Amino acid sequence: MCNPNRKNCHEVNFNPNACGCSEQRVPRLLQPFILLVLKGKDSYGYELIEKIGEFRFHNSPPDVGAVYRNLRAMEKEGWVKSKWDTKGAGPAKRIYRITPQGEEILHGWAITLRKRKEALEQFLKHYQSHYEKSQRNERR
Repeated sequence: MCNPNRKNCHEVNFNPNACGCSEQRVPRLLQPFILLVLKGKDSYGYELIEKIGEFRFHNSPPDVGAVYRNLRAMEKEGWVKSKWDTKGAGPAKRIYRITPQGEEILHGWAITLRKRKEALEQFLKHYQSHYEKSQRNERR
């Protein structure tokens, strides 16, 4: 949890977007989440937004505009394809599906995130051992 009383990250004129302890969104993680949801099943935009929100990697649902911008960019890269679904009641919906290239990208993301997870676990392990040691020393 972010501690706003700490001088090193919340000084006057500090840019809160640069704070490593803020709970800001991590936009690059949106792409692997989109690909992961599409790996499970073809989906339309609103359904993707709901499914990504279920992962709860943010305190709020993903930004609708960001999801659609990423979908367009990912389609341009060949990671997803879309088609219009005109069946059923209501307006036509664009249905997205992951491509074989998108599956390769998803696999790459999984490898990268696994490595980052290991690095973060090491960081937390060392932090905890040093922090707890310093806390014990301060209590004496």
